[in-house]
Parts: sequence; structure tokens; C-alpha cells
Amino acid sequence: MPAIAIIGAQWGDEGKGKATDLLGGDVDYVVKFNGGNNAGHTVVIPQPDGSNEKYALHLLPSGILTPGVTPVIGNGVVIDLQVLFEEIDGLNARGVDTSLLRVSANAHVIADYNRQLDKVNERFLGSRKIGTTGRGIGPTYADKINRIGIRIQDLFDEKILRAKVEGALELKNQLLTKVYNRRGFTVDAVVEDLLSYAERLAPMVCDTALLLNQGLDKGEVVLLEAGQATLLDVDHGTYPFVTSSSATSGGACTGSGIPPMRLDQVIGIVKAYTTRVGEGPFPTELLDESGEFLRENGFEFGTTTGRPRRCGWYDAVIARYAARINGVTDFVLTKLDVLTGLEQIPVCVAYDVDGVRHDEMPVNQSDFHHAEPVYEYLPGWSEDISGARILADLPANAQAYVRRVEELSGARMSVIGVGPGRHESVVVHDLLKR
Repeated sequence: MPAIAIIGAQWGDEGKGKATDLLGGDVDYVVKFNGGNNAGHTVVIPQPDGSNEKYALHLLPSGILTPGVTPVIGNGVVIDLQVLFEEIDGLNARGVDTSLLRVSANAHVIADYNRQLDKVNERFLGSRKIGTTGRGIGPTYADKINRIGIRIQDLFDEKILRAKVEGALELKNQLLTKVYNRRGFTVDAVVEDLLSYAERLAPMVCDTALLLNQGLDKGEVVLLEAGQATLLDVDHGTYPFVTSSSATSGGACTGSGIPPMRLDQVIGIVKAYTTRVGEGPFPTELLDESGEFLRENGFEFGTTTGRPRRCGWYDAVIARYAARINGVTDFVLTKLDVLTGLEQIPVCVAYDVDGVRHDEMPVNQSDFHHAEPVYEYLPGWSEDISGARILADLPANAQAYVRRVEELSGARMSVIGVGPGRHESVVVHDLLKR
């Protein structure tokens, strides 16, 4: 059985957790392959009494909420161990079984000094800041590339761990004390902190690439779940206003150890409008009452940070770009219900850059910064669509909106989200290809 990747097709927060949850009962493994606790998923699960149980996940794969599914943190992830165990404890307290969790021995660990450096770096940049979450993600990936990082497996050999921390702190303490005028870290304190997690962590750690490939050999289904999204990818995003990892389908392979030829399906997640958090260009951004309408009705505040998200209309140019970069086979269009009540709904079909029309992403970042959206206006609807389960249940104008953004976006719209709950979805095409 091939592997399936779920990819954010905008700037993140598209609703990847819900898409993963929709597939949860039909898959055997759900893998987080990039990022850290700098992003999150919100999953809403209906209860037998009719109420909804809401879970905000930051580091754990959303598949951890589905009984029988093995959740995996892959080698491409950077792990804050305190956050990991706080999240596990929080789920356990709510009756969620986390015993199947597996963690790659090759994943990198976020140390205290990287959290501190992340915060002071951002303050030092001032007006040129990237808009990071300050959780040490970027500095930890930098250590990985510079080959001075600490991996999960190092926590089980104190001699190796101490040597690596000593090497890292030789430079980092110089930066903290002499450049940023901050207090440095002692090797003993860092090593003691990291070792305090080793005993509890040990049963979870394994060669996750081997585990996943053996699962595929047995005909099991592996779902690869991205953190962040295509436009935040360190190579293909709106650099430098990006994350520090690979959030595309290519990153799904490198971050999990699954070879590309085993990736058979790529599901791209797009909102029925567009949001982003942090700095950087955003052609369809709305700084008026329309943006506030989307923010309030869509509850656009970060799962991890609580920051209000910047909001704008649907951008078909970046959807086409994401479809091309990732090889998207199916789109999931989320939060269509948020648009209910609008008389007309603009959709960005191209950009105008200094009088020149661009139907695809401009090759130069400066052109993208100056891009003005070219809009097509579609009629809205006022009917409640939360009870729709097939396309024909939607009002005619909502159906027309879905069909038009499908035409513009480069892949079929297989699922349409019409509410926050697990079952509040219109399924046009089954996501799981057997």
C-alpha cells in the first residue's frame, strides 16, 4: 500500500488536522515529518451526548486521537521535550491513549539555548524580523545543518551528549554574552535538563523509517502530515518569511525516510479564503471590515501562539503553485461555511505587477511583494450549509464557488469543509484510494 501526504497549500492553518482526522480510521500510521511546536492542529471530535470535544495539538500528529493508529514523530521534526510530555500528559488526563507513539532516534532536540537565541535574534532584527514563534525552531535546524545538533539518540549516551553540548556552547555562549548581552548556559545545566527526559522517552524511540517502510511492505497505510505549508517551505515559500524546514511533499520523504516512489497520493489543504501569520507578502490581504469578518467568523487565531491571523480572499495563483510543487492529486477545501452571508466573494485569479499580468507566481520575490490581485467576483449565499454532506446539498451559489475555485486551482476538490466538526464535510471523492 502506498503512502499518502497531507500538505498545506497556502501559508498554514488550513485545517490539515481535520483532513488527517477524516482519514484516521482508514490508516495505520500518521507521521509528523517536519517542524516542531511552532504550529498546531485543532481537531473537533463529536461525543455520544451531542457535544464536541476540542483538541489543540502542537507537536503530536493528529492521528494520536484515533484509536489503533500509530502516531510517529519523524526524523525531520525538531522536538521540545518539555512540550512533548506536557502534551502527552494533557491527552492522557483526558482519556486519550498515547502508548503507541513512536519517535525517531534521528529527530533533533530543541535545547534551552536555542529557545533563548531565537528570541534575542528576532528582537535584534527589529523591523526586519521574520515573525518567528520564538520556540527555538530555526536555531535548532541551523544546528542540524551546521552539524552541531543534538539528536534524540544522543540522550542515551551521556558522554556523547556532553561533548555535543560543549561544542555547541563554545559559540553560542559567545553570542549570548558578548553580542546580545545575555547570560550564557552551563554545560552541566543543559545536559542535566536533557537527561531528565531520557528514561521516559526511551520506550518510544526507534528507527521510524524502518518501521514505516516495513508497514508499507505489509500493505499498511501511512499518512504523512505536514506542519506549516507550501508557502512557508524553506525552499519554495516566500523566503525569507518562511519556516526552517521542508513542508512540501518532497519534505515528506526526507522527513520520514519513505522513498518518493512509495508516495502515491498528495492531498493539498486550502481554505475557502487565505490566511497567514507573521511577516511577509500577502497579495489578497484585507485590512478592512472584510478581513475582520473572515477573522471573527473563521476564528482565525493561532492554535499554538494565539496570534490573530492576517486574512484575505482565496488566491488561486498560490493554489496552482502548490499543486505544481507538491504534485497535488486532491484538494480539501476547508471553512466554506465562513463565507456564508457574503453577497459576493472575490477570488484572486492572477496578479498585476506594474501593469503586467502574472497568471503564475512571479519568479522574483520583489515582484511578489508588489503584486496586486486581479479578482473575479462570484455570487455569495446566505443559507446555513453546515448540514450538507453531498455537493447537491449546498446552495447553487456555493456549488458554483467550489467548481470555480477547482477550475482555477490545478486539482480536483475532493472534500469541502462546512463546519469545524469531524463529520461536517461534503465528500465529493473518497480521499483514500484503495
